[in-house]
Amino acid sequence: MWKKVSAVVIPTVIAAALLGYMLLRVWDELQGNLESILESLVPTWLIVAICICVLAWFLRGFRYKYIIKRLGTEIGLIFSTACIYVSQTANLIIPARLGDVVRMFILKHEKGMPYTNGFTSLIVERVYDILVLAVLGLCSLPFLISLIPADYGWFVWLILFVLIAGIVGIIILLLAKWLHAENKILKKILEVFAQFRQVSATISSLGILSGTSVIIWMMDVLVCYLVCMMLAVDVPFMLVLLAIVIGNLIKAVPITPGGIGTYEAALAIIFEIGGVASFTAFLIAVIDHLIKNLVTLVGGLISLYYFGDWSVSLLKRLFKEDTKKLKEDTDNL
Repeated sequence: MWKKVSAVVIPTVIAAALLGYMLLRVWDELQGNLESILESLVPTWLIVAICICVLAWFLRGFRYKYIIKRLGTEIGLIFSTACIYVSQTANLIIPARLGDVVRMFILKHEKGMPYTNGFTSLIVERVYDILVLAVLGLCSLPFLISLIPADYGWFVWLILFVLIAGIVGIIILLLAKWLHAENKILKKILEVFAQFRQVSATISSLGILSGTSVIIWMMDVLVCYLVCMMLAVDVPFMLVLLAIVIGNLIKAVPITPGGIGTYEAALAIIFEIGGVASFTAFLIAVIDHLIKNLVTLVGGLISLYYFGDWSVSLLKRLFKEDTKKLKEDTDNL
């Protein structure tokens, strides 16, 4: 019991502490500039940012639908998008990004899709996300190097380390989650690799998955850039790009629920290094993540209604029980 409580309480306390520290750090500047911020606010860009954020979710749904189709199962765009919404909403409340496995149970329950196929779909999605994030991050590094003072040269190497460590770490976490839950490890690994090749076996599939991944992440960057425009702050697009890349790589490590706190801290640090005022960097980071999390939460609640009461029960049981027991119960449905 205490283990489950601490798994929720400790990450939540860390998230609150990070946000609290960031707020206290800029509190005086924020108070002194609040009036000018409100006067220069452009609400239109907020509406545009929300619309793009929603559109990006449906593009994620299209990509996931394509991955599932390559694995031999047909699902609709609404279904695939709802799967992602539910799993990402679960990640906001369930520790260690266990919300990701919700999709496996949904696909098994609704479409009879084997768990290995469901896991492979997650691996394919994550691999393309990580590779595209890494490429985008490397593309933006030269721009950042030109901005930062010589005293911060060490920071460039730190960013490179984060990019590499993030890629390796996320892959290890994904594999470890599955390997911990299954016996016959080698057989499962070979099966996943075979299915991964099946999904990405053709030039057209590589093009579709890579192309949609690039567009998805550029839309994510654009949301943050629109937040800068809403606050009437002139921030170079390439700086926003790098901040989003680093923020999402750090967010993928399950330190806090939904990366709350760690994501904002990463963005704020990158913006400050790039010359943005500390209180402005804080506002951009918090508003950007707030938009994305609220869109996720609303979409997740609608998706739970779409799937029905059993999906709410699924989230409750995933929070209370281990995935092995839940798998056995789902198999018996």
